[in-house]
Amino acid sequence: MISKIDNSQLLAQLRQMAQQVDQGIRPNGTIEAIGKSQLGEGANGDFSSLLANSINRVNQMQKSSSDITKRFEMGDPEVTLPEVMMTKAKAGIAFDGMMQIRNKMVEAYQEMMRMQV
Repeated sequence: MISKIDNSQLLAQLRQMAQQVDQGIRPNGTIEAIGKSQLGEGANGDFSSLLANSINRVNQMQKSSSDITKRFEMGDPEVTLPEVMMTKAKAGIAFDGMMQIRNKMVEAYQEMMRMQV
């Protein structure tokens, strides 16, 4: 049985989640600051391992987004539409950030290649 989606309730939930994101509050109620714990094992190592860990995290977010979307499409009652939308948005933002970092690195490399020694 498919239940009717109340647009106003959905909009209210999305606004509440957006406010929480703006305030830095995670859905489970904890506040998360960016630090070494978020960077993974590569934070103490070299740049290449940090970069590899970051790429792996973005990849994992993309896979998680795909999995939760598939579960929602199959009618899993434990997965809500706002949860799917937030997961997809987070994965998209992470991917966009990774692409911006890649572009800056390519730019820096090209600038170094133009330097005369």
